[in-house]
Amino acid sequence: MPAANRDVIDAAAAILGARAQRSAPLGTRTTYRVGGPAALLLEVVDEADLMAARRAVEATGIAVVVVGRGSNLLVADQGFDGLAVVVGEAQGNLDIDVASGRVRAGAGLSLPVLARRTAAAGLAGLEWAVGVPGSVGGAVRMNAGGHGSDMAANLVGYGFVDLAGGDDGWFEATRLDFGYRHSSVQATHVVTAAEFALDLGDAAASEAAIADIVRWRREHQPGGQNAGSVFTNPPGDSAGRLVEESGGGELRRGSATVSPRHANFVQADPGGSADDVLALIREVQQRVKEKTGTGLCLELQLVGFETAGSSGEGLPGPEGP
Repeated sequence: MPAANRDVIDAAAAILGARAQRSAPLGTRTTYRVGGPAALLLEVVDEADLMAARRAVEATGIAVVVVGRGSNLLVADQGFDGLAVVVGEAQGNLDIDVASGRVRAGAGLSLPVLARRTAAAGLAGLEWAVGVPGSVGGAVRMNAGGHGSDMAANLVGYGFVDLAGGDDGWFEATRLDFGYRHSSVQATHVVTAAEFALDLGDAAASEAAIADIVRWRREHQPGGQNAGSVFTNPPGDSAGRLVEESGGGELRRGSATVSPRHANFVQADPGGSADDVLALIREVQQRVKEKTGTGLCLELQLVGFETAGSSGEGLPGPEGP
């Protein structure tokens, strides 16, 4: 670590106080379960933690990554030379008002829990979320979705804190500028809660739909160490199909392999290397570009890697949670 950055880390740690962890495992907090530590890590328990993180970032300019359930992150083997702000179960509250169809969820709540509890309450619209192993906060940031729907379909409001000191608070969902796996949430924004408007439905029908989604995923998608879909689907096409067509199916590089069950999944071996995962991803992108002319863009977010190219050219995109 350069001396200048050591000074930044030390200054941020002093502001954060005893709650900050140094050289804390970060890769193991992701579903890939590979990658190195964060120079500093803060687990958010309450609003005071967020305010401390904001003071630290504003005062020092330390690089920051916001982490939920880690289901869409790949952390470099060298780790992350900054502050990881972890929003976990302590921020996982859920309030359901069946009469109005309004549901407010904390950012740390898991999407499968959100799907099952709203379905059990007789509210329809979030059944798809049972198939996404992320958190509410992360889902807002990337407009997570699946099985024909996404966050944009039912989200009506959200709250966030800008660690860099910009405008924050509670806003209507229209501010998010949602697109396919995209929102206006920035790297320094910590989503704190989300509000949904759902339809009055039938609990049995919603629970049956959830069971179908779970069954489909078990039949068609791999388990193990991965982060789900690596690439976004090009308009009118499937990233997995393009990988197969380009001869990328079941490729292996070191401790990483393209899943034989779904070519848009890249698996990491237990005890494997994040650098191997990224090297394989780059090789797949190159093959698809050469064979089909299509530049695959990452749905996966990279943390701690030194290089980040233009996602529009099919190279890894910018870092983020």
